[in-house]
Amino acid sequence: LQKELLKYKQEARNLQGIKDALQQRLIQQDASVLQLKQELLRANMDKEELHNQNVDLQRKIEERNRLLAEYKKELCQKDRHLQQHQTKLDEMLRQLSEASYQQVDLEQMLEHKHALLAHCMKREAEE
Repeated sequence: LQKELLKYKQEARNLQGIKDALQQRLIQQDASVLQLKQELLRANMDKEELHNQNVDLQRKIEERNRLLAEYKKELCQKDRHLQQHQTKLDEMLRQLSEASYQQVDLEQMLEHKHALLAHCMKREAEE
């Protein structure tokens, strides 16, 4: 009986050693699981932060695209106004040129009439 008792005590010690080793392993695994959960939480927080940044960047892009479209529209309107003014300027320059030619013609006619008048007055004075 004592031999059996020693055998069972030895077996109980072996089982206790195995149990202690398994408990130690379980504690290590729990610590690893906890660490993995923390890393997962950090990764999820980082993912959410990146998502929020992405949403913010998308909003900024949409705002800039809207402003760009407005600027393009304004630029087109200004181009049209510029073309209209350029057309008016060209027309005014043409009219100014015509007026200048008419002025030259009138000045020549005036000089011619002055010359005729001077000639008539000279003739009258001679008579």
